[in-house]
Amino acid sequence: MRRSDRLTRSLPLPVTTAVGLALVVGVNLLPLFGVVVWGWNLTSLLVVYWAETLATVVMAAVKALFAERGSPGGPGSVEPLHELREKRGGWRPWQGWPPIYPRNVPFALSIVGFWVVTALPLSFLYWETNGPAVTLSLDLVAGIGALLVAQVRDFTTEYIDDETYATVSAQELLRTPAQLGVVVLSVGLLAADGRSGGLALLFGVVVAKAAASAYRFYTDHVGAPAFRLGEHFETDASEPPPELDLPEAPVRGRVTVDARSVLLGSVWAIAFGFATRIGLATLAALGFAVLVGRPAWIAVALLAVLAVVAGRVCSFYLRYGTVEYQRRGDELVAYDTLLDAPQWMTPVGPDTEFSVKNAIVDRLRGTDTLTVADVVSAEGRDVQLGPVRDADEAVETLGLPVEETTRPERDPAIIAAASGLLLAFAAVPVGLVLAPQVETGTAVGITVVLGPLCALPVGALLWAALSRV
Repeated sequence: MRRSDRLTRSLPLPVTTAVGLALVVGVNLLPLFGVVVWGWNLTSLLVVYWAETLATVVMAAVKALFAERGSPGGPGSVEPLHELREKRGGWRPWQGWPPIYPRNVPFALSIVGFWVVTALPLSFLYWETNGPAVTLSLDLVAGIGALLVAQVRDFTTEYIDDETYATVSAQELLRTPAQLGVVVLSVGLLAADGRSGGLALLFGVVVAKAAASAYRFYTDHVGAPAFRLGEHFETDASEPPPELDLPEAPVRGRVTVDARSVLLGSVWAIAFGFATRIGLATLAALGFAVLVGRPAWIAVALLAVLAVVAGRVCSFYLRYGTVEYQRRGDELVAYDTLLDAPQWMTPVGPDTEFSVKNAIVDRLRGTDTLTVADVVSAEGRDVQLGPVRDADEAVETLGLPVEETTRPERDPAIIAAASGLLLAFAAVPVGLVLAPQVETGTAVGITVVLGPLCALPVGALLWAALSRV
């Protein structure tokens, strides 16, 4: 045990922390009153904890939007609207409140999305199949209300008023819903067993849940866990805020982006949006609804698909469409005019590498996009400058050491070859639908199953054709 941990535990708790801890324990022990006085069983506890978990998921997503510290992310993970993780700056919704950071939106969607695509359908399937009957009585609603009030009180006083948002990251807030999900799953498995439900078991469930909530509150506010599971299980889910400081030099040149080209470029972002858990789940739900043939289900699934599309378009535009490129002294700065914050900056000199991007949108609209290599403030990655209306004019305005701004010439042979192969791929689903011996439902099902497998070669062929238009 480290010396700092021993010293932290030896100090008395602050009064506000002690009161908050007592309130957490008291609220979580309220179900004991329901067990003793109102005769609650495991099913009643399952309903109460399920409602609390749903409220915790929503509240954790709201909290994540305000989290000030940065989130390193998990290795290999792709969050919904993940491009917003590169966004710096925030928007203040109300005077006196902290700003909402767009970079936290992917983590907030991950919290809600995981619940929507996994826990929610599984819960409804459980209740509709072999789940016990539930009757919402006044005492049960009162117990749920007490837990919800505790959630709101924690958000307004502990999180906002005490400025806890300044010490946490959005990624850290993912842990609480996961822990409560384990509790709900355990109670659900016990409730499914009709032989369980004795008074001692009910007391044990409530006390264990209260202890887990108290432990979570203690580690969140004191910062020193009562025991450690080893360094292998301890992951750093927080890093300093990724904000940048502007150079003191005045702006001596600025170039804006072409908004229509940014919107057209979001078409490719839409395709990648369906590669996440939420995107794949919406496509699977749409395919299932079409196979079942229920209009209401199809309408809901289509709305979910449209929501994914709208989210991708808006996030892509927020990433690139609100940026203005400025020359400040020796620095090239990408400045977001909506959030009033620099996104990245790099010194302009003979070692700065610029190249012209062969973007499909630029070929279709006559705009230009430059690529800047190894930008330090973007963690060593390449960033884009544009799309701008004219690359030569942008280079002159910003004083960039770029000599060549032309793209590869149009190639009709590549366009024809790629288009022919695309037609060959398209002939398969069309033939299935038009074949009289194949039922429509079977054709649609085969298309839905094989569609994702063909998406990669079709996308590559489409890019090859459009990149030489």
